[in-house]
Amino acid sequence: MAYNTPQETAAAAVESGVTKGNMSLDKMVVGGFLAGAYIAFGSLLAVAVTSGLNTAQWGTLPTLVFGAVFSVGLVLVILAGAELLTGNMMLLPIAALRGRVSLPKIAINWTVLFIANFVGSLFVAYFLAVKTGVIGTSHSDHASTAYLTFTRLSGIAKGKAITETHYEVFLRAVGCNWLVCLGVWLAIAAKDVGGKILGIFFPIMAFVAMGFDHVVANMFFLPAAMFAHVPGITAANTAWNLLMALLGNIVGAVIFVSGAYWFLYLRGGPATASGTGPESRAAGMAEPAGMS
Repeated sequence: MAYNTPQETAAAAVESGVTKGNMSLDKMVVGGFLAGAYIAFGSLLAVAVTSGLNTAQWGTLPTLVFGAVFSVGLVLVILAGAELLTGNMMLLPIAALRGRVSLPKIAINWTVLFIANFVGSLFVAYFLAVKTGVIGTSHSDHASTAYLTFTRLSGIAKGKAITETHYEVFLRAVGCNWLVCLGVWLAIAAKDVGGKILGIFFPIMAFVAMGFDHVVANMFFLPAAMFAHVPGITAANTAWNLLMALLGNIVGAVIFVSGAYWFLYLRGGPATASGTGPESRAAGMAEPAGMS
């Protein structure tokens, strides 16, 4: 299975970050909407397939299944092409560390994608999860699958919005995006579709199984819980969760992936792709603009 070396992967990540930093506003909006919807699809699938697995009988196995199927969201983002905020938290900063992307461009990209990812997540949560009846309500027939999905979503949302402290959400978000960005990194390293899927699968399965917090996934779980009238889930605790998850995701991406791999493989080299440095060799292997 062909793959790029770590130095080639780092250089290709820079090129991808440059492409994303120069993306037009309309493409950011559409790509961001799609990415939010794709992560929401993965989240909804994970809720649906684990809703009947009683932890008293299955222990922690449902979390492994949850993480395994959730990974379809990032597979769609990367292979189909979309703009995910958490991936761009790694790609644009590593390009900035090479002097290829400005801080204002990063701020614009992240702001637009936060909003667009949120809208895409809300669309799936409201129209395709709750209004379709896939996620039930407290009034659903207790013998129905709709009530099982309501119960499963209730447990997830209450854990994230009520049980976890702000500090815990922040730290879980650091670990989450460290692994998410490694999934993106491994997808860049792979040169074929199968390798990219495997590279994405294991880090994503790991972060979900460990209960870490992904800001875009939480844009689905918590609003969907509000739409389904899960008791105790409010706009206020949803906003606090998203804020702490956002900050932790930024730290996980910028420090532990962008900063670390810039230091290991790019620090001290030429800042542009016009010469013979690693970026110039990687320009032809960089991922397309849709990859996040």
